[in-house]
Amino acid sequence: MPSLKDLRTRISSVKATQKITKAMQMVAAAKLRRAQAAAEAARPYALRMNSVLVNLAESVMGTPAAPKLLSGTGSDKTHLLIVCTAERGLCGAFNSSIARLAREKALALMAEGKVVKIICVGKKGNDLLKRQFAKEIIEFVDLRSVRYIGFENADQIGRSIIARFENGEFDVATLFYARFKSVIQQFPTALQIVPAVVPVKDKSAGASAAYEYEPDETTILASLLPRNISMQVFSALLENAASEQGARMSAMDSATRNAGDMIKKQTIKYNRQRQANITKELIEIISGAEAL
Repeated sequence: MPSLKDLRTRISSVKATQKITKAMQMVAAAKLRRAQAAAEAARPYALRMNSVLVNLAESVMGTPAAPKLLSGTGSDKTHLLIVCTAERGLCGAFNSSIARLAREKALALMAEGKVVKIICVGKKGNDLLKRQFAKEIIEFVDLRSVRYIGFENADQIGRSIIARFENGEFDVATLFYARFKSVIQQFPTALQIVPAVVPVKDKSAGASAAYEYEPDETTILASLLPRNISMQVFSALLENAASEQGARMSAMDSATRNAGDMIKKQTIKYNRQRQANITKELIEIISGAEAL
Protein backbone atom coordinates (compact mmCIF):
# COMPACT_ATOMS: atom_id res chain seq x y z
CA MET A 1 0.00 0.00 0.00
CA PRO A 2 1.47 3.42 -0.96
CA SER A 3 2.35 5.83 1.82
CA LEU A 4 0.79 9.26 2.25
CA LYS A 5 3.92 10.85 0.80
CA ASP A 6 3.67 8.63 -2.30
CA LEU A 7 0.03 9.59 -2.78
CA ARG A 8 0.80 13.31 -2.40
CA THR A 9 3.59 13.01 -4.96
CA ARG A 10 1.29 11.17 -7.36
CA ILE A 11 -1.46 13.80 -7.01
CA SER A 12 1.03 16.62 -7.60
CA SER A 13 2.39 14.85 -10.68
CA VAL A 14 -1.08 14.37 -12.20
CA LYS A 15 -1.97 18.01 -11.48
CA ALA A 16 1.17 19.14 -13.31
CA THR A 17 0.27 16.90 -16.28
CA GLN A 18 -3.26 18.30 -16.26
CA LYS A 19 -1.92 21.84 -16.56
CA ILE A 20 0.17 20.81 -19.58
CA THR A 21 -2.71 19.05 -21.37
CA LYS A 22 -5.02 22.01 -20.69
CA ALA A 23 -2.45 24.43 -22.12
CA MET A 24 -1.96 22.21 -25.20
CA GLN A 25 -5.72 22.11 -25.71
CA MET A 26 -5.93 25.91 -25.67
CA VAL A 27 -2.98 26.25 -28.08
CA ALA A 28 -4.53 23.69 -30.45
CA ALA A 29 -7.85 25.58 -30.33
CA ALA A 30 -6.10 28.82 -31.30
CA LYS A 31 -4.19 27.15 -34.15
CA LEU A 32 -7.30 25.34 -35.34
CA ARG A 33 -9.09 28.57 -36.27
CA ARG A 34 -6.31 29.60 -38.66
CA ALA A 35 -5.81 26.10 -40.09
CA GLN A 36 -9.55 25.55 -40.62
CA ALA A 37 -9.94 28.88 -42.37
CA ALA A 38 -7.03 28.07 -44.71
CA ALA A 39 -8.40 24.60 -45.53
CA GLU A 40 -11.91 25.90 -46.24
CA ALA A 41 -10.54 28.76 -48.38
CA ALA A 42 -8.62 26.30 -50.59
CA ARG A 43 -11.62 24.06 -51.31
CA PRO A 44 -13.44 26.33 -53.82
CA TYR A 45 -10.24 26.78 -55.86
CA ALA A 46 -9.66 23.03 -55.98
CA LEU A 47 -13.28 22.38 -56.98
CA ARG A 48 -13.17 25.03 -59.70
CA MET A 49 -9.92 23.65 -61.10
CA ASN A 50 -11.45 20.19 -61.14
CA SER A 51 -14.46 21.45 -63.10
CA VAL A 52 -12.15 23.11 -65.65
CA LEU A 53 -10.20 19.84 -66.01
CA VAL A 54 -13.45 17.97 -66.62
CA ASN A 55 -14.37 20.32 -69.47
CA LEU A 56 -10.91 20.17 -71.01
CA ALA A 57 -10.45 16.42 -70.63
CA GLU A 58 -13.78 15.63 -72.24
CA SER A 59 -12.50 16.58 -75.69
CA VAL A 60 -9.07 14.92 -75.54
CA MET A 61 -9.73 11.82 -73.44
CA GLY A 62 -9.05 8.66 -75.43
CA THR A 63 -7.11 10.45 -78.19
CA PRO A 64 -3.36 10.12 -78.88
CA ALA A 65 -2.96 13.80 -77.99
CA ALA A 66 -4.06 13.29 -74.40
CA PRO A 67 -1.24 14.04 -71.88
CA LYS A 68 0.12 11.06 -69.96
CA LEU A 69 -0.79 12.72 -66.65
CA LEU A 70 -4.40 12.38 -67.81
CA SER A 71 -4.39 9.16 -69.80
CA GLY A 72 -1.73 7.29 -67.83
CA THR A 73 1.03 5.02 -69.06
CA GLY A 74 -1.32 2.21 -70.04
CA SER A 75 -0.09 0.11 -67.12
CA ASP A 76 -0.68 -0.09 -63.38
CA LYS A 77 2.31 -2.23 -62.41
CA THR A 78 4.04 0.32 -60.16
CA HIS A 79 2.14 2.38 -57.59
CA LEU A 80 3.40 5.42 -55.71
CA LEU A 81 1.75 6.19 -52.36
CA ILE A 82 2.19 9.73 -50.99
CA VAL A 83 1.36 9.52 -47.28
CA CYS A 84 0.80 12.89 -45.57
CA THR A 85 0.81 12.92 -41.77
CA ALA A 86 1.78 15.29 -38.95
CA GLU A 87 5.28 16.08 -37.74
CA ARG A 88 4.29 15.71 -34.07
CA GLY A 89 2.19 13.36 -31.99
CA LEU A 90 -0.23 13.82 -29.07
CA CYS A 91 -3.17 14.09 -31.47
CA GLY A 92 -5.02 10.84 -30.82
CA ALA A 93 -5.41 8.39 -33.69
CA PHE A 94 -4.89 11.05 -36.38
CA ASN A 95 -1.51 9.79 -37.65
CA SER A 96 -2.17 6.09 -37.13
CA SER A 97 -5.48 6.19 -39.05
CA ILE A 98 -3.80 7.66 -42.16
CA ALA A 99 -0.88 5.22 -41.87
CA ARG A 100 -3.31 2.33 -41.45
CA LEU A 101 -5.19 3.26 -44.64
CA ALA A 102 -1.91 3.50 -46.57
CA ARG A 103 -0.67 0.22 -45.08
CA GLU A 104 -3.84 -1.61 -46.10
CA LYS A 105 -3.58 -0.21 -49.63
CA ALA A 106 0.10 -1.17 -49.91
CA LEU A 107 -0.49 -4.72 -48.67
CA ALA A 108 -3.44 -5.17 -51.04
CA LEU A 109 -1.34 -4.00 -54.01
CA MET A 110 1.60 -6.20 -53.04
CA ALA A 111 -0.74 -9.17 -52.73
CA GLU A 112 -1.75 -8.54 -56.36
CA GLY A 113 1.89 -8.59 -57.43
CA LYS A 114 2.22 -4.82 -57.86
CA VAL A 115 5.34 -2.81 -57.06
CA VAL A 116 4.79 -0.27 -54.28
CA LYS A 117 6.83 2.87 -53.63
CA ILE A 118 6.12 5.28 -50.77
CA ILE A 119 6.83 8.97 -50.20
CA CYS A 120 6.29 10.01 -46.58
CA VAL A 121 5.36 13.64 -45.95
CA GLY A 122 5.61 14.07 -42.19
CA LYS A 123 7.76 12.44 -39.53
CA LYS A 124 5.02 10.42 -37.84
CA GLY A 125 3.95 8.67 -41.01
CA ASN A 126 7.57 7.78 -41.77
CA ASP A 127 8.04 6.39 -38.24
CA LEU A 128 4.88 4.27 -38.46
CA LEU A 129 5.52 2.86 -41.95
CA LYS A 130 9.28 2.32 -41.96
CA ARG A 131 8.97 -0.62 -39.57
CA GLN A 132 7.13 -2.62 -42.23
CA PHE A 133 7.96 -0.83 -45.50
CA ALA A 134 11.53 0.39 -45.03
CA LYS A 135 12.55 -0.85 -48.49
CA GLU A 136 9.50 0.71 -50.19
CA ILE A 137 10.03 4.23 -48.77
CA ILE A 138 11.94 6.16 -51.44
CA GLU A 139 11.63 9.70 -50.04
CA PHE A 140 10.92 11.44 -46.74
CA VAL A 141 9.76 15.07 -46.73
CA ASP A 142 10.43 16.79 -43.39
CA LEU A 143 8.31 19.91 -42.77
CA ARG A 144 9.17 20.43 -39.09
CA SER A 145 10.92 23.72 -39.86
CA VAL A 146 7.85 25.07 -41.71
CA ARG A 147 5.63 27.12 -39.42
CA TYR A 148 2.80 27.72 -41.89
CA ILE A 149 2.24 25.51 -44.93
CA GLY A 150 2.49 27.45 -48.19
CA PHE A 151 1.93 26.53 -51.82
CA GLU A 152 5.69 26.53 -52.40
CA ASN A 153 6.03 23.56 -50.00
CA ALA A 154 3.37 21.60 -51.87
CA ASP A 155 4.81 22.64 -55.24
CA GLN A 156 8.18 21.10 -54.36
CA ILE A 157 6.46 17.80 -53.57
CA GLY A 158 4.35 18.06 -56.73
CA ARG A 159 7.39 18.69 -58.92
CA SER A 160 9.14 15.68 -57.39
CA ILE A 161 6.11 13.49 -58.19
CA ILE A 162 5.97 14.73 -61.79
CA ALA A 163 9.71 14.24 -62.28
CA ARG A 164 9.47 10.66 -61.04
CA PHE A 165 6.51 10.03 -63.37
CA GLU A 166 8.35 11.42 -66.38
CA ASN A 167 11.32 9.20 -65.53
CA GLY A 168 9.02 6.16 -65.59
CA GLU A 169 9.39 5.37 -61.88
CA PHE A 170 5.66 4.68 -61.35
CA ASP A 171 2.36 4.33 -63.21
CA VAL A 172 -0.25 5.32 -60.61
CA ALA A 173 0.07 7.79 -57.71
CA THR A 174 -2.32 7.95 -54.74
CA LEU A 175 -2.40 10.68 -52.09
CA PHE A 176 -3.27 9.82 -48.47
CA TYR A 177 -4.40 12.45 -45.97
CA ALA A 178 -7.19 13.26 -43.48
CA ARG A 179 -10.10 15.40 -44.66
CA PHE A 180 -11.25 17.83 -41.98
CA LYS A 181 -14.95 17.97 -41.10
CA SER A 182 -15.05 19.03 -37.44
CA VAL A 183 -13.04 18.92 -34.22
CA ILE A 184 -14.16 15.35 -33.57
CA GLN A 185 -14.39 14.12 -37.17
CA GLN A 186 -11.45 13.73 -39.53
CA PHE A 187 -11.74 11.21 -42.34
CA PRO A 188 -8.66 9.35 -43.70
CA THR A 189 -8.82 9.75 -47.48
CA ALA A 190 -7.12 8.14 -50.48
CA LEU A 191 -7.12 10.24 -53.66
CA GLN A 192 -5.62 9.13 -56.99
CA ILE A 193 -3.79 12.06 -58.58
CA VAL A 194 -1.85 10.32 -61.40
CA PRO A 195 -3.39 9.65 -63.80
CA ALA A 196 -5.96 12.31 -63.00
CA VAL A 197 -9.40 10.92 -62.21
CA VAL A 198 -11.96 12.81 -64.31
CA PRO A 199 -15.55 12.33 -63.08
CA VAL A 200 -18.14 11.50 -65.71
CA LYS A 201 -20.59 14.31 -66.42
CA ASP A 202 -24.21 13.75 -65.54
CA LYS A 203 -25.95 13.87 -68.94
CA SER A 204 -29.39 13.83 -67.33
CA ALA A 205 -28.77 17.38 -66.10
CA GLY A 206 -29.13 18.67 -69.67
CA ALA A 207 -26.73 20.09 -72.20
CA SER A 208 -23.80 22.05 -70.81
CA ALA A 209 -22.25 25.17 -72.27
CA ALA A 210 -19.67 24.72 -75.01
CA TYR A 211 -16.30 26.43 -74.55
CA GLU A 212 -13.65 27.40 -77.06
CA TYR A 213 -10.12 27.52 -75.71
CA GLU A 214 -7.11 29.46 -76.90
CA PRO A 215 -4.57 27.87 -77.08
CA ASP A 216 -5.96 24.38 -77.69
CA GLU A 217 -7.05 21.98 -74.95
CA THR A 218 -3.91 19.83 -75.14
CA THR A 219 -1.61 22.81 -74.55
CA ILE A 220 -3.69 24.04 -71.62
CA LEU A 221 -3.81 20.58 -70.05
CA ALA A 222 -0.03 20.21 -70.37
CA SER A 223 0.29 23.29 -68.15
CA LEU A 224 -2.75 22.76 -65.92
CA LEU A 225 -2.29 19.10 -64.96
CA PRO A 226 1.11 19.57 -63.20
CA ARG A 227 -0.33 22.55 -61.31
CA ASN A 228 -3.36 20.49 -60.36
CA ILE A 229 -1.09 17.87 -58.77
CA SER A 230 0.63 20.54 -56.68
CA MET A 231 -2.78 21.98 -55.79
CA GLN A 232 -4.07 18.59 -54.67
CA VAL A 233 -1.00 18.14 -52.46
CA PHE A 234 -1.42 21.67 -51.09
CA SER A 235 -5.09 21.04 -50.32
CA ALA A 236 -4.18 17.75 -48.60
CA LEU A 237 -1.55 19.48 -46.43
CA LEU A 238 -4.05 22.18 -45.42
CA GLU A 239 -6.71 19.59 -44.62
CA ASN A 240 -4.12 17.69 -42.59
CA ALA A 241 -3.10 20.80 -40.65
CA ALA A 242 -6.71 21.49 -39.64
CA SER A 243 -7.37 17.82 -38.87
CA GLU A 244 -4.22 17.58 -36.75
CA GLN A 245 -5.18 20.56 -34.56
CA GLY A 246 -8.76 19.32 -34.26
CA ALA A 247 -7.58 15.84 -33.25
CA ARG A 248 -5.05 17.29 -30.79
CA MET A 249 -7.67 19.58 -29.25
CA SER A 250 -10.03 16.64 -28.76
CA ALA A 251 -7.27 14.36 -27.41
CA MET A 252 -5.98 16.96 -24.94
CA ASP A 253 -9.53 17.68 -23.75
CA SER A 254 -10.00 13.98 -23.01
CA ALA A 255 -6.59 13.83 -21.30
CA THR A 256 -7.46 16.86 -19.13
CA ARG A 257 -10.76 15.31 -18.05
CA ASN A 258 -9.10 11.95 -17.37
CA ALA A 259 -6.45 13.68 -15.25
CA GLY A 260 -9.23 15.37 -13.26
CA ASP A 261 -10.89 12.01 -12.62
CA MET A 262 -7.57 10.52 -11.57
CA ILE A 263 -6.92 13.40 -9.17
CA LYS A 264 -10.33 12.86 -7.54
CA LYS A 265 -9.71 9.13 -7.11
CA GLN A 266 -6.23 9.66 -5.69
CA THR A 267 -7.50 12.38 -3.34
CA ILE A 268 -10.20 10.05 -1.99
CA LYS A 269 -7.60 7.33 -1.56
CA TYR A 270 -5.28 9.78 0.20
CA ASN A 271 -8.03 10.92 2.61
CA ARG A 272 -9.00 7.34 3.43
CA GLN A 273 -5.39 6.37 4.06
CA ARG A 274 -4.88 9.46 6.24
CA GLN A 275 -8.05 8.70 8.22
CA ALA A 276 -6.94 5.10 8.69
CA ASN A 277 -3.55 6.26 10.01
CA ILE A 278 -5.20 8.69 12.43
CA THR A 279 -7.59 5.98 13.67
CA LYS A 280 -4.68 3.57 14.13
CA GLU A 281 -2.72 6.13 16.15
CA LEU A 282 -5.74 6.87 18.37
CA ILE A 283 -6.25 3.15 19.01
CA GLU A 284 -2.59 2.80 19.98
CA ILE A 285 -2.81 5.77 22.36
CA ILE A 286 -6.01 4.45 23.98
CA SER A 287 -4.58 0.93 24.28
CA GLY A 288 -1.41 2.30 25.92
CA ALA A 289 -3.44 4.37 28.40
CA GLU A 290 -5.58 1.36 29.37
CA ALA A 291 -2.48 -0.77 29.85
CA LEU A 292 -1.23 1.69 32.48
